[in-house]
Amino acid sequence: MTNMKYIALPEEKERRLSFYLAMEEWVARHLDEPDCFFIWQVAPTVIFGRHQVVENEVNVAYCRERGIQMYRRKSGGGCVYADMGNVMLSYVCDGDNVGFTFHKFINMVLLVLRKLGVEATCTSHNDVMIGERKVSGTAFYHLPGRNIVHGTLLYDTDMENMLQAITPSREKLQRKGVESVRQRITLLKDYTDLALEEVKALIKTTLCVGERVLTPSEVEEIEQIEKTYLREDFIQILS
Repeated sequence: MTNMKYIALPEEKERRLSFYLAMEEWVARHLDEPDCFFIWQVAPTVIFGRHQVVENEVNVAYCRERGIQMYRRKSGGGCVYADMGNVMLSYVCDGDNVGFTFHKFINMVLLVLRKLGVEATCTSHNDVMIGERKVSGTAFYHLPGRNIVHGTLLYDTDMENMLQAITPSREKLQRKGVESVRQRITLLKDYTDLALEEVKALIKTTLCVGERVLTPSEVEEIEQIEKTYLREDFIQILS
């Protein structure tokens, strides 16, 4: 873990979630570094798993009304809401052992939380818990000889958007259901005095040694891969 390289972009600007999915893929396919890591944030966005039927997981009408973007990823797993109040983690490494890679990623998240003075555990579903509440979830995507693990770290979030955007049926929005969702997740800001930018800096210094800044031409290559994530036949929102 100590030799993990942080992958940085040449300029700071707001990008779509699809760009970062493409960035993971580009790093996995083209970067000759055994262990790579980067963190990112996006405007309000819903991301759903490779095999999910969007209309069963996402309140599409609500997302369109509120300008919440919707993207499909190539990894499996469930539907996730992200915004600038939380941090997305991307880890790319060599190997074919899925279980080992998940274990390594989860231990990284637990290490960061311990540095923050937060006691956390993991579940058999590769979720990170503070007490009985989830603060981080993960998903996995494998390429020949390379693994991509990405996860969320809930520092803060627009809870109303989260609850409404990923619960399409009106029945699920009844008070009881909303309360049960609130009770299942927790926010890191309630357990630390550090601001979000300080948490991001701590993640980077704890996990990474050295930095590899991508070139503008490499960013262009990532943007070409991103086009595959933007195709309507890939996203498959039917309504």
